[in-house]
Amino acid sequence: MSNQVKKDQTQELIKETTKNLFFVKGKFDATTQEIADAAGVNRTLINYYFRSRDNLIQIIFDEAHKVEHEKSEIIMNSDLPFKEKIRRFIESSLSTSLQYPYLETYIVSQINKGSCHKKDIEKDELEKLYRDIEAEMKLGNIERMEPIQFLLNMISLLVFPSAVRPLLMENLMIGETEFDKIISERKEIILNMLFKN
Repeated sequence: MSNQVKKDQTQELIKETTKNLFFVKGKFDATTQEIADAAGVNRTLINYYFRSRDNLIQIIFDEAHKVEHEKSEIIMNSDLPFKEKIRRFIESSLSTSLQYPYLETYIVSQINKGSCHKKDIEKDELEKLYRDIEAEMKLGNIERMEPIQFLLNMISLLVFPSAVRPLLMENLMIGETEFDKIISERKEIILNMLFKN
């Protein structure tokens, strides 16, 4: 095995381990040493490959976010009927919530720190989405409202339970497995709330 391949494998291992600690287990305060221990590597390797813990976290966050953005772009730019696009977008978002249960919580924690999210959507994409929502309202498939309200409803229904996951688990006295089951059952509930038919 060449040094380059070994280096790439070690970098991937460190990134996957960090993703797992942060976005799967919710251990946002994991130290460089804890990440190294979980990956089974020497702590100095993390600084050697990624310069710092913060840099490593930024990289894994950007990667997770990029995958998400690409998935939603494919759905929204497809020729599918509007409701089917929204159905697939909801499915995709919920499957990410199940894969990375603490990703949304992490995003909220970053927003609160002031290191806010990069803009995801272009003006023309947003305007097209609003036109599509308006058309569905004219057809009677969606309650009449400002298109932005439809978007806010969808985002809130999708994101809020995952974003405050630890709080809900504690107050509703449910464990990880049960919470995942609840999230996975939300697709039809959300669709039925957004669409009249």
